[in-house]
Formats: sequence, structure tokens, C-alpha cells
Amino acid sequence: MDRFYLILPDATMLAALVPLGARLVQLRLKSDDVAEVRRQVAQSLEICAKHGTQLVVNDHWQTAIDLGADAVHLGQEDLDTADLPALRRAGVAIGMSTHDEAELERALSLSPAYVALGPIYPTLLKQMPWQPQGLEKLTRWKTWISALPLVAIGGLTLPRLPGVFAAGADSAAVVTDIVTAQDPVAQTQTWLRATR
Repeated sequence: MDRFYLILPDATMLAALVPLGARLVQLRLKSDDVAEVRRQVAQSLEICAKHGTQLVVNDHWQTAIDLGADAVHLGQEDLDTADLPALRRAGVAIGMSTHDEAELERALSLSPAYVALGPIYPTLLKQMPWQPQGLEKLTRWKTWISALPLVAIGGLTLPRLPGVFAAGADSAAVVTDIVTAQDPVAQTQTWLRATR
């Protein structure tokens, strides 16, 4: 799993940033318009294929199956409604969000491709019902899941990056620090350098 996990809100931003060298990107669309979701996932798959980048589709698991995506990311609520056997039959890898021990146990019972823990730090982009998880919990999670890839997400910034990796994260998922940057291209390039 790549150490830099770029999470973007739409295919337009993905088209601008993936060519810089990102190897792992999640499309986190906040649309319920089925046609628009299909259009953006299809466009994102095309861009990622061209650049040798792994695309992870957030939430929209049926579209991921329909369009031949090979990875999805599911939150705990999504796990209640997603057709996991259908995803498995289609060969789609499944990453899962976790926030507490019960959620981690549930995720591990479903054989995920990776587990995400967050928010590690306070986050601005998304209202979270959970307190920041912190680096100690990241270390506990890594001890618990062993060889399974662990993704840290939530409030990650470049100065916090060394601590996140030292605590046991295999990959740093970055949203706010890039999508709200004055120059997302330059910020992505800085993250790429910091994680290579």
C-alpha cells in the first residue's frame, strides 16, 4: 500500500492531481445523482488507468462493481447495506473505516484489504462524532492488526507526518490539507516528496 493516500471530492480535482505521481487515490463523491456518480467514477477510472494509479471508490459500491473498479472504501454504516459477497465475487478489494474496538473487530471479521483509523487529529472538513484518536491508538491498532495495512486519516499535516508513521501507520490519508490549500498542485507535490 502506498504511503500517500490522496482523497479527493471529484474527478476534476483528480484529473489535476493524479498526473503528479499519486499512486493511490480515493474518489469521495458526495452526490446521490446516479448518472453523475457513474460519470465521475468512469472518468476517474480512465485517468487512474492512464497514470498507473489505484482508484478507490468511496461508498458507491454498486457503481464500482458495474464499472469495473477494483477497490472501494466503506464506512461502518456502508457495511450494513453493501453487498459484500457481490463485491468479493467481482474481485473488489474493500477498505474499511474504524473508530473503536468493536468496529475494528467487525472489520477484521470481514477480511478487509486495509483498515483506516481516524480522525487521528481534529479535522475541519467533516463533522465527526468521535474525538481525535491520537497516535497511541494508532500504535495499538497496528499491534492488533499486524501485517494488515493501517491507514491514518483525519487532520494530517506535513509536520504531523513523521509521528503518524512512527506510530505504525502504513499510509497517510490526506484530504483537507490538499483540497483547501491555496495551491493544491504544489501541496500534493510536497506530500509526494515527504512520503517517498
